[in-house]
Amino acid sequence: MTKVFVGGSREVSRLDAQIRQRLENIISMNFSILVGDANGADKAVQLYLHSTNYQNVEVFCTEGACRNNIGNWVLRSVPAETRERNAEFYSAKDRVMAEEATIGLMLWGGKSIGTLMNVYRLTTLRKKTVVYVVPDKTFIDVRSDDDWRSFLAHRDANVREKLKKRASLEGTVRRTADRQQSLFDAS
Repeated sequence: MTKVFVGGSREVSRLDAQIRQRLENIISMNFSILVGDANGADKAVQLYLHSTNYQNVEVFCTEGACRNNIGNWVLRSVPAETRERNAEFYSAKDRVMAEEATIGLMLWGGKSIGTLMNVYRLTTLRKKTVVYVVPDKTFIDVRSDDDWRSFLAHRDANVREKLKKRASLEGTVRRTADRQQSLFDAS
């Protein structure tokens, strides 16, 4: 069964027609949707799915502290290694969604390191991700390490550096240490 990890930036609070159409395509194929509980893109996606009465949705949250579950869908509580409400705490659910998903759809507002980490996680797991770059209103397919490097090469140097630092702290880097450096080298 296809499971789509849909996520995105907290600064993305509205879904334009292109995103709604992608979600309609997912719904029409009755794919399972894995979504987080954050404000921003997660909440906007939940609102849209609820408006369509779509039920094949699972909401992931960390340590049972669910911020949003608009459709009262199945809830997955993921344990965290820290109790401090920081990026590591909230990333616990993202790591599980990346592991369980077969494909990703990320809505990136242009700044969020967390959203890029999800693309990175999916890439290291060799799973395709479709990234919607909101400021450009464009979709970019990230299917391979080369696609990831090309995508990253077009990002601001400050964003790339923050992402590399965050990735160096993540368990996926340890599991993919042989690929880590190459995934952050420009193509």
